[in-house]
Order: sequence, then C-alpha cells, then structure tokens
Amino acid sequence: MLFLLTGNTIYSQNISDKKGFALLELYTSEGCSSCPPADDLMGKIQNEYKDSNVYVLAYHVDYWDKQGWKDIFSNADFTKRQYDYAEFMKKSPIYTPQVIINGKADYIGSQETSVRNGIKSAVSKTVLANINLETTQKDTNLLVNYTVEGTSKNSRLFIAVVQKSAKSNVKRGENAHRVLSHYQIVRQLQSVDLNKTKKGTASVHLPKNFNKQDFEIIGFIQDMNSGAILGVKRA
Repeated sequence: MLFLLTGNTIYSQNISDKKGFALLELYTSEGCSSCPPADDLMGKIQNEYKDSNVYVLAYHVDYWDKQGWKDIFSNADFTKRQYDYAEFMKKSPIYTPQVIINGKADYIGSQETSVRNGIKSAVSKTVLANINLETTQKDTNLLVNYTVEGTSKNSRLFIAVVQKSAKSNVKRGENAHRVLSHYQIVRQLQSVDLNKTKKGTASVHLPKNFNKQDFEIIGFIQDMNSGAILGVKRA
C-alpha cells in the first residue's frame, strides 16, 4: 500500500509539470451495478489532480432509467453525447461505465491501470487551443465571458456546470439498497458555436441548489468533425 501511495504521488507531480491535459468524460448510471467502482475511481482521480491539468466530468445517462430505478441526475442529452462519441470513434454499442479521454480514446471506467495510462498518454500531447473564462452570477443564470484561440473550423465551446459530489440512496434496480457516491456530476452542459466569433458571453442556467462551494464550471473546446478535445479550463 505504501508503495502504491508513493507511486501515485510521484505520478501526480509528473503530470502537473507537463503542458498537455486530460479531460475524462465518464458515462455512468445509478442503475448500473458495474458503475459505482468507476464513480469511485473518478472521485479518487479528481481529488488527486484537482489543482492540475486533469479534469473529470461525469455524465449520467438515461437508458438505465427503465431498468427499475430512475437516476436523479440522468439526462437524455448526455445519452446523445455518448452516441455522438460512438460515431466519432466508430465504436458500438455504447456502454457504462465508459470513460473517454480527450475525445479520442475510451476505457472501461473501473479499470484503474488503463485509465491512468490513458491520462499519462493524454497529458504528453501538445495543447491545441487556449480558453479564458470569467464568470458572473446573475440570479439563476451564470454569465460566462469567453475568449478562445487556436480553434479548428468546426469547433464548439462547451460549458459544464459541475456538482462536485453527492450521495444517493438507491432503493431499486441493480444497485438496490446501496448508498452511492458520485463525483463531478454534470448538471448542465451548454454549447457555443465558435465559427462566428472567438469572443463573447454565454448565459448558462444554474440548478436550484447551485453554490460556489459545491459546484465548479469547466469549459472545453471540441472539434465537431473528429470529436477531439482541443483545450479545457476551469473558470
């Protein structure tokens, strides 16, 4: 155990010194019995690299909702996003728990060694685009001022409103009678077309329980021709 902890600490320091980044997009569900280990791994990674260039987004899909338990965080838009990745990567069928790193490679979300190798590979690459984000809350909306550089012809800026953690008491389905821990839950995802302007302000609707301590804002640029993530930044 001591050897593993030491190894992880060194690994974390090496990553933070590199110029690249890793955006981990987890597709998960409270109705999937193989998902909790992946959720826990994402929480572990988020805690390890929360101040570095590794970012975690957990999307709760809705196709498990008819299997006995409706995930309170599920969203049909997130299922569509996962299907879009299947098209980008020419892989089917979709599954949970799936982790996609930088829009280019996918991994079984509970396989820690594979996911960590994917992070190491991702951060060794050069950043292709830069983002600057400034946010101001106005009532139930968040105004996000953005400036981007180095985008491709068909790029979009995605702004994710992320709840850092939550627990759910699951009463039915594959995870019946379990209390599940979730991390980096995407509560809202809004996209901005960057073909017309590289600078502007986007208005994002906030969930009712939004507060600055328990949530964060992550913006990333995606090439909509290939699915590749070009850059990412916390607001």
